[in-house]
Amino acid sequence: MEEQEMLRERMKLLAERQWNIPAIKKRFDRLVTRGIPEIPHKKEDFSSRRGEILDLIQLRAEEYCYLTRNCARGSATALFEAFGIGSMEMVKGLAPFPGLVMTGGACGPITAGLMAIALCCCDDDLTNWQDVNPYLLGREFLTRFKEAFGSILCPGVQERILGRYFDPLASWENHEEFLNSGGREKCPLAPGIGARLAAEIIIETMGR
Repeated sequence: MEEQEMLRERMKLLAERQWNIPAIKKRFDRLVTRGIPEIPHKKEDFSSRRGEILDLIQLRAEEYCYLTRNCARGSATALFEAFGIGSMEMVKGLAPFPGLVMTGGACGPITAGLMAIALCCCDDDLTNWQDVNPYLLGREFLTRFKEAFGSILCPGVQERILGRYFDPLASWENHEEFLNSGGREKCPLAPGIGARLAAEIIIETMGR
């Protein structure tokens, strides 16, 4: 119940937020032109500033989602930027992943979060089939996301955020209803929470 109240409060903040698009776009464009900056993964650095880092990742994921209108790209960009992983080419490749090309499949932050966890926590030996981290940590991420939103699928997440499911590709009327419901402003809640949950798992796993 407490978690649902937190979600409602965050949605209210998102609905009322004044999005500084020029500043967000400038930061995003810098990542596009210069690439993701390398950041050493030092557990003590992330642990000592854990709350601050998680808050920033959540905010950035919301901002990048609002800018790109793509929850998978928003979540991934924030995680890549925070941990110095991945690339903007990978972000580009996430274009079709909101709701699995909006077919009602997995919510975009699921794909982005699993990708970030794998990049940070998988064995560097890509032939090591005994590396169970991507499976165990991935399942933990799915569990936490489902606890927050009641589902890992786009329709269920939209119902939790907007009260019902809209398929913006089904018709122009559906698209208009999605916008009128506040979807543009409120849907960044999912990539924000999703990125935060993935980051929690990454930080917890550092140094194991």
